[in-house]
Amino acid sequence: MDFRTALRDERLVAIVRGSEPEAAFRTVLALVEAGLPLVEVSLSGAGALDVIGRARGELGAEAWLGAGTVLTADDARRAAEAGANLIVTPGLGAGVTEARRLGLPVLAGVGTPTEVIAGVAAGATALKLFPASVGGPSYLKALRGPFPELPFVPVGGVDAALAAEYLALGAVAVGVGSPLVGDAADGGDLGELRKRAAEFVRVAADAAAGSVRS
Repeated sequence: MDFRTALRDERLVAIVRGSEPEAAFRTVLALVEAGLPLVEVSLSGAGALDVIGRARGELGAEAWLGAGTVLTADDARRAAEAGANLIVTPGLGAGVTEARRLGLPVLAGVGTPTEVIAGVAAGATALKLFPASVGGPSYLKALRGPFPELPFVPVGGVDAALAAEYLALGAVAVGVGSPLVGDAADGGDLGELRKRAAEFVRVAADAAAGSVRS
């Protein structure tokens, strides 16, 4: 399955950024077990490359496991060496270019129509609308006017209610960090994480059902 198809099927990308590598590793596994198979580990978290490597070993070669906050070509190379098979960037730059050279799908950060056009030209697999909290659902709706067929993934401040709204407005998926992960990647309660994950899984399922009906 290619990444764009996986986005359409799953509708959610879980974003893990932790201060404790062991807790972040356990969080990745708990998210996948809870039914959220698209997981991004931010390189701004502690020991992120080790977390990616350990998670790859547990999840197997076919699982989607992304590296986020990829800024440079070196970031992209090191993430790929650690086992990431998806690159996520906050903006357009050398990380996008190197990921494409490596043959990896890229969820590339964009915020304006000019950046959307540049992201498509750079070969982005999907477009991370970031920070989505700046414009909210109304901005996604406005962008989809000139770009109705492009795969937008709003990221930033997306809770369960906003996730449902973005998906109803045509986002191919949403990226969700702290409203889903909470403090789990810092050593918090995995039981509470699983409860939040179940809520987001329901949102994704409802969105998928709505797409089928429409």
